[in-house]
Amino acid sequence: MLADKILDPRSGQETLGGIDMIVRRNAFGRQNESFEAGVEVQGIEGGPVEGVFIRAPWVESVGARAEVLAEHDGHIVAVRQGNALATSFHPELTGDHRVHQLFTEMVRAVR
Repeated sequence: MLADKILDPRSGQETLGGIDMIVRRNAFGRQNESFEAGVEVQGIEGGPVEGVFIRAPWVESVGARAEVLAEHDGHIVAVRQGNALATSFHPELTGDHRVHQLFTEMVRAVR
């Protein structure tokens, strides 16, 4: 939703934009190909976070304004730009709140 451009969008699908990136929807597979994997996220200490990938996109490319925070299997899966944060995985589905903590710290820093 935060990508400036989506590759292979559904008919009529639009994006809100806001992060200088191009994403490919469902790149890791459909619903039945969902998986979990540890993801090292820049700015988060204490080891990898558990990434829950459900119909997950990956980021094909980022522009100069965006910062890559994480990759999985050679694909970008976490990006930030200003106080916006996008992940290909669902951090809200785990008990680990470090991604949410990073986000709140980002928002507080941009005042």
